[in-house]
Amino acid sequence: MKKLPRVKKLLLLLSLSLLLWQPASAQRRMIYMAEHDDARYYFGLSFGLNFSTYRIRYTKDFGITDTFKLIQPSFGPGFNLGLMGNLRLNRFVDLRLVPSLTFAEKRISFNTPMGDSMQQRTVESIYMHLPLQFKFKSDRIGNFRFYGLLGGKMDYDLAANARSRKTDEFLKVNSLDAGYEIGVGFEFYYPNFIFSPEIKLSQGLMNQLYKGDRSLPLTNAIDQLTTRMIVISIHLEG
Repeated sequence: MKKLPRVKKLLLLLSLSLLLWQPASAQRRMIYMAEHDDARYYFGLSFGLNFSTYRIRYTKDFGITDTFKLIQPSFGPGFNLGLMGNLRLNRFVDLRLVPSLTFAEKRISFNTPMGDSMQQRTVESIYMHLPLQFKFKSDRIGNFRFYGLLGGKMDYDLAANARSRKTDEFLKVNSLDAGYEIGVGFEFYYPNFIFSPEIKLSQGLMNQLYKGDRSLPLTNAIDQLTTRMIVISIHLEG
């Protein structure tokens, strides 16, 4: 047999080395919690920060009255703590329930035509938050997965002041709200748990303004208040 040139020998040795290295490399790249993909259900904990605000629809007379020159909502910070229950529907879709306690703060700034500076007031809320979501998962890439979520929510505000008899209230809000949620997240698999950062938009659809007390000037200037919240969460799943 004719002797191969030195360059061809080197190429052959390199090819054989690559073929031998690939199985060894695959063995070193360990897949964590492989059995988790087939689990029918599992549970977890949820922690997060939120930023919430009101969306305002003014009354028809707002622009022609002299009570307020400007009413402007802005975001306020808060946090949430919750539990998670996840039900596997198929390879790519889960049904997820995340009951949580959410502490939120919404700010409203306003001034009158005669006022020189803006006044800012805060509406504090403590929500019993009950979202039911569909989780749409990608294929697992090693120890990583991407997902999107879409669902609805029910909120009950334990701090709502609709029935308050205090004389210093500047605005009264209702306790019950419902709406929708949309978001994205990532799953990072570790030997004993899954670390899942997530961001979502939570939009309320019900009018939060309590109109039963017309003695409050803001109530006469606003026709509708709806809530909007951006939530950045960390889920620890088992």
